Amino acid sequence: MIVILLLTVTACLSVWLLTKWRRVKRYWLERGVPHYPPHPVLGSLTFLQRENPSLWMRKLYKDFAAPYVGIWLFWRPALVINSPDIAKRVLVKDADVFRNRFLSSGKTDPIGALNVFTVNDPLWSSLRRRLTSVFTAAKLRSLNGITVSKTRNLLNRIDIEIQKSEPIDLREIFTDYTTDVIGESAFGVTSNSLVDGDSIMRKVTREFGSFDLHRGLSWSSIFFFPELVDIFRFSFFPKDTMEVLRKIFRSVIAQRGGYEKEVKDARDLLDALLKIKQEAAKENEEINEDLLLAQAAIFLLGGFDTSGGALTWTIYELAWNPQYQEKLYQDVLETKRRIGDRNFDSAILSEVPYLDCVLKETLRIFPPMGWLDRIASKDYKIDDNLTIPAGTTVYVNGVSMQMDPQYFPEPEVYNPDRFLPDNERDITPYSYMPFGEGPRSCIGMRFAFQTLRLGLAEILLKYEVRALPNTPKPTECQVEKNGLFFMPSEKLSVEFVKRDNEFVS
Repeated sequence: MIVILLLTVTACLSVWLLTKWRRVKRYWLERGVPHYPPHPVLGSLTFLQRENPSLWMRKLYKDFAAPYVGIWLFWRPALVINSPDIAKRVLVKDADVFRNRFLSSGKTDPIGALNVFTVNDPLWSSLRRRLTSVFTAAKLRSLNGITVSKTRNLLNRIDIEIQKSEPIDLREIFTDYTTDVIGESAFGVTSNSLVDGDSIMRKVTREFGSFDLHRGLSWSSIFFFPELVDIFRFSFFPKDTMEVLRKIFRSVIAQRGGYEKEVKDARDLLDALLKIKQEAAKENEEINEDLLLAQAAIFLLGGFDTSGGALTWTIYELAWNPQYQEKLYQDVLETKRRIGDRNFDSAILSEVPYLDCVLKETLRIFPPMGWLDRIASKDYKIDDNLTIPAGTTVYVNGVSMQMDPQYFPEPEVYNPDRFLPDNERDITPYSYMPFGEGPRSCIGMRFAFQTLRLGLAEILLKYEVRALPNTPKPTECQVEKNGLFFMPSEKLSVEFVKRDNEFVS
């Protein structure tokens, strides 16, 4: 009797699964949306841990010359947006419909779930409003001294490294640099990775940037199947590392007089977070330690590797494109001669237009995370042929539009002149958005540019960078498969040659 019951249950379950599967795999076909045939288990996610998501997005874009493509997140239908016009509606015009992200961490991971990158409304709106005041131009200028100091350390580190026989690992020294800048800016603790070769903050960021199988599965679940996070107790940040970060966080707060000591003038991000907590308390809104720590952690994670990676790709590209390097060098040199003994700062470097042209072109080809996820909060009309139901996930495929010859002629060619003022006006709106667009665009964009401008300007003032023999061209470099950011998986190196000008000793 039990055997018959089990066989009946199994048969019924099999019929149900088969019926469900048939409905799932016909979802986009019935709506006339182009798509790859889904895998019976993974849907469209067969690329995970095999290929970087940005490269897969580009392949999808090339294979379907269509404004949107249907995919499946396991058995959940989702839509990839390949059109700047639709992207504008999703990210800006109808942003209220698409306020929330799909990616999410679970209840077992409060720090991962509460940061401004992953959290959704209503908490997101409150957090974003309060954090915006931290990233004003005036607040960022107050951090300029830290960036200047760390840039000096970066130049000293390069001087030391070029004396060695081994080629310099660009990503290693540049993530040391960005860790030191962000570590002191966000947490107010001394971080001397560039000087000592290590620091407590660098140990934290190395763990953040390490992707073994477990970490890869954690992030794959958070980004593409959040329901698994609580089941397997996955976490956005490595749990051991977060305990270290919590101890640092509490120690610095205690040194500053605790949570109750009034913050009048925020010196750094930590002060700003404490001030946010105090202001919220006056409005009868509770902000606990996990919420504050989550913002500091995402600022560190979201900045150190993305900025370090951007500087790596930029220096590597300039070594292979000496004509653009020379053009930028002359602009930087002219600016330095104009200011004399004064240090470069964010205000001065914002007046070197070609500096931003170079950085923007790097981010066009190598955006750290070039796809933006959103969830439709209600039924939404994409065009006359398609309306998606509430709850549908959409991905804006920025990484691919930025390499479309329709918007960027000869997209594989590194050409910062695209972003000269006269040329930039001709760029199709919403075909270029490495920092996202709309209310949920990257809140740290200004800080990132401040860090990158200063590091790049000082490097090029002191060194000419040259491509090394037998190294791959930038477009031939291998990209990480286990991680989700668009980062090199191999060691990238160039030759640093000291320049002959009055500012190099």
